[in-house]
Amino acid sequence: MLHAQRMPAMTALFLATTVLTSVTGFLFPVTAFTPALGVGIVSIAVLAAALLALYAFGLNRAWRWVYVVAAGLALYLNVFVLVVQGFLKVPALHALAPNGNEPAFIVAQTLVLLLFTWLGTLAVRRFHPELVR
Repeated sequence: MLHAQRMPAMTALFLATTVLTSVTGFLFPVTAFTPALGVGIVSIAVLAAALLALYAFGLNRAWRWVYVVAAGLALYLNVFVLVVQGFLKVPALHALAPNGNEPAFIVAQTLVLLLFTWLGTLAVRRFHPELVR
């Protein structure tokens, strides 16, 4: 998106695998509402917006930035979960933040958020696929 290239096959692969990742999270037994379920619900809603913007509305007018924001947010949520899982399952990271609220975890998540905010802003400005020839 930063270079205004559509890359339809890679886009379809990203969206399909991200949808599958989110949907499979609901196949586990649910005994109570958890933050993981909340992230999954938000992810599915965001992915629905991205799919609509891309395939139903063809990135026309405001749907271009809706797609960019939704696709970027879906990727951010995946990375957010990756960082959480890393701190839960990688022994060296877990030792730094065993409860998930220590400075190391907060710094890692803040850096990821700042990176995605910066890249998302660039993508919204630069992604104009109708200008590509």
